[in-house]
Amino acid sequence: MADFQIVHQDSGSAARCGLLRTAHGPVETPAFMPVGTAGAVKGITPEQLKETGAGIILANTYHLLIRPGIETIEKLGGLHTFMAWDRPILTDSGGYQVFSLSPLARIDDDGVEFASHVDGARIYMNAEIAADIQNRLGVDIAMCFDQCTAHGIGASQLDEAVTRTILWAERAKRAHAHPNQMLFGIVQGGTDLEQRTRCTSELVRIGFDGYALGGLSVGEGHDEMTRTVAHTAQLLPEDKPRYLMGAGTPKDIIAAVAAGIDMFDCVLPTRNGRNAFAFTRNGPLRLRNNAHASDAGPVEASCGCYCCKEFSRGTLRHFFNAGEMLGPILVSLHNLTFYQRLMAEIRRALRSNRLAELAKRIDY
Repeated sequence: MADFQIVHQDSGSAARCGLLRTAHGPVETPAFMPVGTAGAVKGITPEQLKETGAGIILANTYHLLIRPGIETIEKLGGLHTFMAWDRPILTDSGGYQVFSLSPLARIDDDGVEFASHVDGARIYMNAEIAADIQNRLGVDIAMCFDQCTAHGIGASQLDEAVTRTILWAERAKRAHAHPNQMLFGIVQGGTDLEQRTRCTSELVRIGFDGYALGGLSVGEGHDEMTRTVAHTAQLLPEDKPRYLMGAGTPKDIIAAVAAGIDMFDCVLPTRNGRNAFAFTRNGPLRLRNNAHASDAGPVEASCGCYCCKEFSRGTLRHFFNAGEMLGPILVSLHNLTFYQRLMAEIRRALRSNRLAELAKRIDY
């Protein structure tokens, strides 16, 4: 199932506005997906998440398999009911954990055996298992199982990972069995443009409802990431959604939009929020700093979120210093709102061909 329509093409770049129709409603693109790894966006209720403007969220197959388990989620009504979220959900396949949990994993061409990061129990995952789990979860967009690699690995290791990613993508396509669910392939290849070209060509040959760029934002830096994204995006079908996995600074997002990327996810809004780091149009605020101790102003005067309407910088600083859990919740809420406002501004700028102007104003 795939229904993606480009509604506006930028005159000065590869950027575009689109509409992605899913079984749980439409998503305007470019879009940012808050991350609810274990079935919840940390500290934020679904209603609060809707108030930020979020139209689609992300959960993680591996983490949900570990706990509470897929059978439990099925008994509780499926992932949408479990998360109390009636809008679209995308699930990562667990392929990123091949990278992030590599000391706990054994990999071969058939799949990956993990030692659970929770209790050490042995867990096996491969392309077919990941596809079946996502089918059973009933999500709107499922991702192929892939092998994400660390930045700077050797050429032979990278070649092996790309070959394996293509093999697993073919198997995921055969195993996918949910008529109302999109399946996205994931392009790997590090910052090696030849490997990115090879992987892209093979995935397009197999044919997917959309395509993601994985294995970036793992230490390569903004310039290398932008170069890789720009090269790869132009090789992907124009009529399919394109998703950059895990990249999340405002500067990274705007550069990737200009290269033709439609979808994003990142933990930065909530992870940074829990650490007293607030995103604003004028740059970041570190709310633990003494400068905010008696500041009666909001995090951002132009923001209409609950945090900015009701709480001062000085109050927020106190919450963090006192270990009050409301501090991380409020700044996470503001940051999520900031990201949705940024995406809405990007879409407006695109429709009036002003993306380059916006990029000059946001440089962090």
